Amino acid sequence: MSRIVKILVLLIFIGTLSLQAQHSVARQWNEVLLEAIRGDYARPTVHARNLFHASVLMYDAWAVYEEEASLFFLGQIWDAYPCYFGGIPATNKKQAAQEEAMSYAVYRLLRYRFKDSPGAEESLALMDSLMLSLGYDINFVDTYYYGGNAAALGNYMAEQMILFGLQDGSNEQNDYENRFYWTVNRSLAPVKPGNRRLDSVNRWQALALDTFVDQGGHVRPGFSPPFLSPEWGQVSSFSLKVEDRSEYYRDRFDWWVFHDPGPPPYLDTTLGLNDYYKWAFSLVSIWSAHLDTADGELWDISPAAMGNVKEYPTDEAGMRAFYDLYRGGDPGTGYALNPHTGAPYQSQWVARGDYARVLAEFWADGPDSETPPGHWFTILNYVNDHPELERRMEGQGPELDPLEWDVKAYFALGGAMHDAAITAWGCKGWYDYIRPISAIRYMADQGQSSDPSLPNFDPHGIPLVPGYIELIDSNDALAVDSVELVGKIKLWTWRGPEHIDDPETDMAGVGWILAEHWWPYQRPSFVTPPFAGYVSGHSTYSRAAAEVLARLTGDEYFPGGMGEFIAPKQEFLVFEDGPSQDITLQWAKYTDASDQCSLSRIWGGIHPPVDDIPGRIMGREVGIDAFAFAKKHFEGQAPRKNRGLAKEVLPVYPNPSTAETGFYLENTFSSEVVLQLLDLNGVERLRKVYPATTKEAFLFLPAEGLSPGVYMVRLVDANQSWGQLVQIH
Repeated sequence: MSRIVKILVLLIFIGTLSLQAQHSVARQWNEVLLEAIRGDYARPTVHARNLFHASVLMYDAWAVYEEEASLFFLGQIWDAYPCYFGGIPATNKKQAAQEEAMSYAVYRLLRYRFKDSPGAEESLALMDSLMLSLGYDINFVDTYYYGGNAAALGNYMAEQMILFGLQDGSNEQNDYENRFYWTVNRSLAPVKPGNRRLDSVNRWQALALDTFVDQGGHVRPGFSPPFLSPEWGQVSSFSLKVEDRSEYYRDRFDWWVFHDPGPPPYLDTTLGLNDYYKWAFSLVSIWSAHLDTADGELWDISPAAMGNVKEYPTDEAGMRAFYDLYRGGDPGTGYALNPHTGAPYQSQWVARGDYARVLAEFWADGPDSETPPGHWFTILNYVNDHPELERRMEGQGPELDPLEWDVKAYFALGGAMHDAAITAWGCKGWYDYIRPISAIRYMADQGQSSDPSLPNFDPHGIPLVPGYIELIDSNDALAVDSVELVGKIKLWTWRGPEHIDDPETDMAGVGWILAEHWWPYQRPSFVTPPFAGYVSGHSTYSRAAAEVLARLTGDEYFPGGMGEFIAPKQEFLVFEDGPSQDITLQWAKYTDASDQCSLSRIWGGIHPPVDDIPGRIMGREVGIDAFAFAKKHFEGQAPRKNRGLAKEVLPVYPNPSTAETGFYLENTFSSEVVLQLLDLNGVERLRKVYPATTKEAFLFLPAEGLSPGVYMVRLVDANQSWGQLVQIH
């Protein structure tokens, strides 16, 4: 589809959205943001932050005109960033002012955040179109709101959020690139057999791909994707608390891990005897054998038989019992009745191979992905459109108008998704845990670890599982033309992308393959997400979202007791043919959808169980805390000042200053110090290096020749870096 056609489609989309009176202005901006995310690189952490920051602006633009609600950003101090606010006069056109302020605020923020997106042309046109359809002047840029100009207030709020985002720990000004993390392993090229280049068997390994296509469908030839957001644990959060934070130190950086689950199981690097590690990754290979309809396995995937998991394991024995190693699935028992209708749920019998493949692709959110946090916003919007939904906060009190409901719902869910990203990726960055493609191929390269009397024994090898993980013998079909394969490991599993010539008609199926050629159920141009596995981001996001939606609506069930998504026959799957029949994913409770999402990552071959359950548990805590914190704002009971997580503030003064005066800070450093002055595009404008032998009581950073404006002072010493926004008059 050409860009012009895409833009026309998007303009029609905006027109349709505006004609639907039940959709608030907040909903329309949320849909535009989701569409912009689909056109950008698939960066779940970055887009959780975009969704949250946009939700904050919408909420504050609504709350500033309400007497009882607490503001979150406007007029507050958030992680040492003061968003000054002088107040606005009351108006008898409150909703019009709210809609105008939030539209300008979100419009300015999104145009800034997505200006360099690969889909910028379409996304920016969509933003302009919505503003024009709402009757607003896109050329109005004034920020002087003191007379009550709602458009100027929105512009000011966006300006402040943009400035805040340049010092919130995300490193946005440098395109979110990593500052301290480095991988200990050499990259794995999946098209080559095995994994002989793995130096650390417990740490993450990058992939070297001839062509990388991210979950948003964006192509990068000859690319080895770096670890996305390993330092995200230090990004300014919504409701995370200091008492829930563990701090670790490595590579000159303080790694923050919230709701720390402790380390995952490691393979003993001397004896290789950790069976828990081997069980976890072997299960991924075995579950890949479920991705074929030819096995004749039929499942009832309705809420009559699926969902309703009562509790989650907390130790190895519980984990082994929770996951069905051979058949797949979890201990969910389903429900006898739909509590909203009083009738039994209708059974839906389908091929397990179709169900598992649809799950893997549906919850992968791609191509054209809005990423996992955005996916849960689409689920929230689906819930909001349900005719049986009553917009009552926590299911109680008066029904809210669509604008109030949407800004509150987005604020709570956005905060939860942002905190889930910080929590999951803080854990990923610190524990830096290996992915299945690296672990399975590595263990298979070593041999088998089950029986010293059998060939190819090695303590680091993969355990033998009859029917699924076996040794190749001289009579094996795999060895007919390749005698040198005798004694190697073979897997009964999904056969991989080399068995798919035409995704429209071909299905790889399941069969015996050399273990050194094992692939996850993913596109060969993607293979595995570019970040560590532990913990599962999908599990963390999904459980946090499920907790928020249940509390927001006051009902743990979807409206009407059922949420659904239809995957049409032979149309839904992307990289192989299928499903072989229409599949309707069904969920009774929000947690059922969350649990299903978690299992999908195992069938998709990118997470072992040990990544999953800790993510669910962490997500539960995040979601509960985020909704409680959002509720305090709705009720006007939130703390008014200095929220944040006690990050160190760089004491730069005078601030504001002048180009002639420059800036000073106290010298408390015993190592070499680098002082930089960056503009808001991240370009270094001035630099000064002070050696460890510096005796001056104050360090000085000159500013001569610089124009008036806002800059960032960044200081880097031997341990870490600090940043502080400053202003030059």
